[in-house]
Amino acid sequence: MTTVEDVTLWIHVATGFLALFAGAGALATKKGGQRHRRFGRAYLYSMAVVSVTALVLYPLAPNFWRLFLALVAVFSFYFAFSGYRVLSRKRPTDDPAPLDWGAVALFGVASVGIVVLGVSLFTSGNDFATVLLVFGGIGTAFAGLDFRGFRGESEAGEWVGQHVLRMGAGYIATVSAFSAVNFVFLPPVLRWLWPTLLGTPLFVYLGRSYEEKFSQG
Repeated sequence: MTTVEDVTLWIHVATGFLALFAGAGALATKKGGQRHRRFGRAYLYSMAVVSVTALVLYPLAPNFWRLFLALVAVFSFYFAFSGYRVLSRKRPTDDPAPLDWGAVALFGVASVGIVVLGVSLFTSGNDFATVLLVFGGIGTAFAGLDFRGFRGESEAGEWVGQHVLRMGAGYIATVSAFSAVNFVFLPPVLRWLWPTLLGTPLFVYLGRSYEEKFSQG
């Protein structure tokens, strides 16, 4: 008999694959074009479903692993969400909406939660603590930057670099989850962290490049 947990898990997996391919499509298509926008929206909506289903799965069978995945789901979706929302604040005088403040608050709580879980693993001598501390540290840093940035004005053209960097960070998290489940030939820590190690410098470079091109017209 199919249970609520089974259905939720299948939806979670299916939309995870959709997010993986939609994100790749957004990366491969011309930025600002119609196909890029369609892939980007598909990626955002897919990540929203992935995050919600991960949050639903935890109370259905509470354990450390599902708690970690639920927190990572919030972590992953925020990057995609904030990367999309930055498009509505293209002008330096555009203020963040209450939705933005609420999202960064939830993101900050989830990131701190990941750090706390990481510390608990570290004190017990578990090597997987590295993954949690890296993810939680990145999230906490971004949450602090966003809280500070929401209080001031952004520079002209900064939005395009932030869009690329944040959508890229969300996609790194998506690839990390796929790798963790499927790349069983790698050590557990490396399964989670290799996308971050390779993707972070790439998206930082792309973000700065697009920002520079935009500022030059």
